[in-house]
Amino acid sequence: MDDDLRVNRWLSIPLSELEWKFSGAGGPGGQHANTANTRVEVRFAVDRSPSLSAHQRALLLDRIGPVVRVVVSDERSQARNRQLAVERLRARLAEALQVRRHRHPTAPTKGSRERRLATKRRRGEVKRLRGGGDGDD
Repeated sequence: MDDDLRVNRWLSIPLSELEWKFSGAGGPGGQHANTANTRVEVRFAVDRSPSLSAHQRALLLDRIGPVVRVVVSDERSQARNRQLAVERLRARLAEALQVRRHRHPTAPTKGSRERRLATKRRRGEVKRLRGGGDGDD
């Protein structure tokens, strides 16, 4: 593994800031599951990280809270679970740091209104022609 967790272009977090915890994974798995600590939990303290700028810290605290926790027990290998945990943590942090563009509601264009009304007229005509007899059967 690298020495840093590269979240995006502007943020790289040293792996020393991550808190790791290992335990036995639950569920079936025979003798291997009973002896190997393959379940991985990684925690990142947003509120105490010196790697974050004030803006990044404010965004993360608002969107995901003071501590980010990822638990992985997908694989039989602790090393593979560590890789998955780091990747999932990176993805959660990157998504929370994305700047969301403000959406300005717009009115429908003249052409789209005309197309919608033309479609409604055609559909109404199809239904009117479908009518059949006058109901005196």
